[in-house]
Formats: sequence, structure tokens, C-alpha cells
Amino acid sequence: MLWKRGRRSDNVVGADSGGGPRMPGGRGGMGIGGLLIVVVVALFLGKNPAELLSLLGGGAGPTTQGDAPVDAAPQALPETEETDFVRAILGSTEDVWAQAFEGGRYPAPKLVIFSDAVSSACGNATSAAGPFYCSGDQRVYLDTAFFEDMKRQLNAPGEFARAYVIAHEVGHHIQNVTGVMQRTAQLRARGEEMEGANGLSVRQELQADCYAGVWANHAQRQLQWLESGDIESALNAATAIGDDRLQQQSRGHVVPDSFTHGTSQQRVRWFRTGMESGDAAKCDTFAVDGL
Repeated sequence: MLWKRGRRSDNVVGADSGGGPRMPGGRGGMGIGGLLIVVVVALFLGKNPAELLSLLGGGAGPTTQGDAPVDAAPQALPETEETDFVRAILGSTEDVWAQAFEGGRYPAPKLVIFSDAVSSACGNATSAAGPFYCSGDQRVYLDTAFFEDMKRQLNAPGEFARAYVIAHEVGHHIQNVTGVMQRTAQLRARGEEMEGANGLSVRQELQADCYAGVWANHAQRQLQWLESGDIESALNAATAIGDDRLQQQSRGHVVPDSFTHGTSQQRVRWFRTGMESGDAAKCDTFAVDGL
């Protein structure tokens, strides 16, 4: 992947000295009338976001710490090749999605690079949670050590596979700013299931995969930066993180009722849908019966 062709984003920051920005008031929740705070964790390691951050269940909201400022000064980022890569990919997502918003008024997210653990407006998380997006502060959180985990633990190497991870999380930001997350919370409040093969969580995650594909389509048109094997590396990553694949590896059997992100086949299908069409309108996973 010729990623160095990409414009570098100014929205990549380090975790702040207090551990990350926090929402005042101490707790987050999914209240329909108030501020919706949702963490969407990429389950690249087979983790359940409800178990990791206690955000999708009916229990306590995310944890907070003391009276730290809501938005402390971020730590300086080391200027490594990994940081430069993240800047280039995020910059490309900004350029692509700005074209999709009227007048180019795309509210680009910040991307926070952290190490080991971080606090967000949605609560505390460790690197074990994988990359995630927090709608409470409109930030993507990434420990770049995860890229090595993709290679070693998931057998999903490749720069375009890493780019797919970032684009997927930015896809959740698109869902947030276009109201999809809010509508999902409303449906959940009415009793619709989050987990399961056709659950709201699966539909939300597959849509983010599709949005990642839409980005890939337009980014390639703009930059012509893909090389032989790049698309295959992203499809391999999508396959590696399917719920069925992860459950079979970790449990020895598959439990569709507990799916949160979709099967390997579904994840590949929806990424392909976005990439081949380049049309975000074709990513409405909530409008189809068979995912």
C-alpha cells in the first residue's frame, strides 16, 4: 500500500495527561432524552464490549476518575512511522467523507493514540478492548500495538488491513453524526435485541464495515495507492474477526445468539458492498432481512 501518498491529518493526538477527556457528571448512559453515550468496541480480539466497558447493558455506566478536567492537554505523540501511517489514513477518511457532507461540513473525529490503557468520555478501557469509538467525545481510540496483535494473533497482516481497522471505527463516527446510533438506542429501548445474528449490534457493525468499504473505494480513486494483495489483506482481516471464526477458535463452537459483529462471510460481504459500489446509501444494513 502506497500510504505515504495520503494527506496527513492534524486530528491525531496523544492521550491526555489525565488519561483522556471525560464527560462531566461522572456517568454515561443510553438515555433517549439526554446525551447518548455509546462505546462501539471493535471486537478484533473476540471481546464483548458489554463485558469490557459495561456500556451496552442496563447496569452502571462507564467509570470516571475524580475531578479531572473534561479536556486536558494531550501528550505529545512520538513521530514514528506508525503515527505517520495513522495520520495518512485518517487524513484520507477526512477527505473522502468531507465530499459526502453538504458543503464539505464533515465534523471529523479526533483519533487518540494511547498505550496500554486510556480514559474516554465513555469510560476506561485497556488495550485488550481493541480499537474503539466513543460517541461521547467523538473520538477514535487506538493502541497501535494492536497492529502487531492483528499480525500475530489473528494472522491478519498488511497495511491495508490496518487501514480497514481505522476506517471501520471512523464508520462508527459516521453513524454517530448521522443519527444511526441514536436510532439504534431508541430501538433497543423499545425491546429490540442487541445481540444475535440479526441483532442491532450486528447491523451496526456491518454497516461500519460497509462504510469502511465506501472509504476504500473513494480513497483508491483519489490516490491510486493500492498494490497487489492489499484488497486481499483487508478481506482476510474481515474474515479473521467474524464472530463465528472467533467463537470457534475460543470456544470450540459457535453461538449465533451471542453474535455482536457478524460472521466472517457477512463482514466480507458488507465491506465488499461498500468498496465495489462506493455508495453509502447501499450500506443500510437495518433495512434488509438477510444480512
